[in-house]
Amino acid sequence: MDIIEITRQLGAAIQQDERYLAFHEARKTNEADTDLNDLINKIQLIHMSYQHEAAKDDADEEKLAAYDKEFTEVYQAVMANENMQKYEAARQAVDEMMNHITGILALCVQGEDPKTCEPQEEHHCSGECGSCGGCH
Repeated sequence: MDIIEITRQLGAAIQQDERYLAFHEARKTNEADTDLNDLINKIQLIHMSYQHEAAKDDADEEKLAAYDKEFTEVYQAVMANENMQKYEAARQAVDEMMNHITGILALCVQGEDPKTCEPQEEHHCSGECGSCGGCH
């Protein structure tokens, strides 16, 4: 049994999973969204301008504050974009799948039964402690 070949088979199976397919489609949609790409490019320019100003010995705090404010506004516009929201949801689903897979593998390396081991689910805090009980 070749572990690398089995890993490649797992990779192929991941690429057939509905979560991966949704992520792949969302990424293509984002790439085709010119308005979204313009905003992302604008964020990069603002970030570079901020870094350039911050690197100066006599950095202008007002300019830095203005760049920070503009960055926040453009970032909010990016995150409000429907395609970006779909992308983020799809990315999160793939991240959760991959974390689950690597969690199982980690347990197997620790000697757990590959057929039955389950990684503990991560606790995602909403900030509302009364509804949870997950914190110790």
